[in-house]
Amino acid sequence: MSLKTIERNILSGKRLTPEDGLALFESDDIFTIGRLANHVAEQKNGNNVFFVKNHHINPTNICVNRCKFCAFSKSKGDKGAYELDIKKIVRKLKAQRHKGTKLDSKTKSSALNPRILEPRSESTRKVAPTLNSGFSEVHIVGGLHPDWSFDFYLEMLGAIKKSMPSLHIKAFTAVEIDYFSKISGLSLMDTLKSLKEAGLKSMPGGGAEIFNKRVRNKICPEKISGSRWLKVMETAHKAGIRTNATMLYGHLENYKHRIEHMIKLRDLQDRTEGFQAFIPLAFHPMNTTIEGAKYTSGIDDLKTIAISRLMLDNFPHIKAYWVMLGEKIAQIALKFGADDLDGTIIEEKITHSAGRLSANAMTRDELVNLIEKAGKVPVERDSFYNPG
Repeated sequence: MSLKTIERNILSGKRLTPEDGLALFESDDIFTIGRLANHVAEQKNGNNVFFVKNHHINPTNICVNRCKFCAFSKSKGDKGAYELDIKKIVRKLKAQRHKGTKLDSKTKSSALNPRILEPRSESTRKVAPTLNSGFSEVHIVGGLHPDWSFDFYLEMLGAIKKSMPSLHIKAFTAVEIDYFSKISGLSLMDTLKSLKEAGLKSMPGGGAEIFNKRVRNKICPEKISGSRWLKVMETAHKAGIRTNATMLYGHLENYKHRIEHMIKLRDLQDRTEGFQAFIPLAFHPMNTTIEGAKYTSGIDDLKTIAISRLMLDNFPHIKAYWVMLGEKIAQIALKFGADDLDGTIIEEKITHSAGRLSANAMTRDELVNLIEKAGKVPVERDSFYNPG
């Protein structure tokens, strides 16, 4: 398939085939691929780039699985292993949120404040960015702790919800949900309903890694299968829980495996419409046990972002996760189909355990500046992509 033919299909709104995706990966015309991805992104979301004020927290790095690609997980008793009790988790969140409130009060008049945007639909009101809290979303993922019961996680959600009722709780990968189902003896649906009742509002997209069975068995043989990951997400969507989706690339997979991964996500999205964003995650090899793996190149990162935007025509958003990509590549990715930078993050640990040299947090003003200098319009969003 020639790039010209693919371009005509994209501009006419035709869905790309797996063969089209492979042809794009094998093409060296990165600028045409980026231009087409930017065109599709602007069709979906205009010139807007979204971000959220969020806080990442990892309750424990102790995990019953020891995936070869993971530099974060520890076994109980290992040097560096830790576990946070519920009171400490709540204290950390409250302290940081209070700190952010004071910081925001000093920056209300900053020239870097995002502009108020035209609504993306008739149902979306024109809303000024929220400035009265340190962060609006908490992102919770961690290891599969061998001793914590399902009740511990329900109590953790309940304590956060009680302490900070307005805080959106985005928590637990599909791998964690599957583990909770096993330790509780509940079905996936009942597990998710219990978590939702306790305060869970949405889920991140971690744990997808790469769906190809052969590659998955090499990098994370103890982890749930790709088909099980998809089953958990489908169940979450049926339970009314919106989620993200990820793909870990740059380790032992090839282009065909990446396209297979995207097609499976696209097929599930056709059925459920429950995914909000797709996040390609660049592999970081430091402190992992995957032999011969190297850091991804900037060209590969940009091409993967762009092709994700072109292949996943039913995903509303493509995220350039600046923690993994680095600030500069993430900024360029905004011209290659990405329309979301994630957020302020605050205290990211998982990627930095694998040698990520980026900061572990960015301020709101830094994100705004990054977006504006890419020629895009910054939009501070809530967890469901509503401005404000």
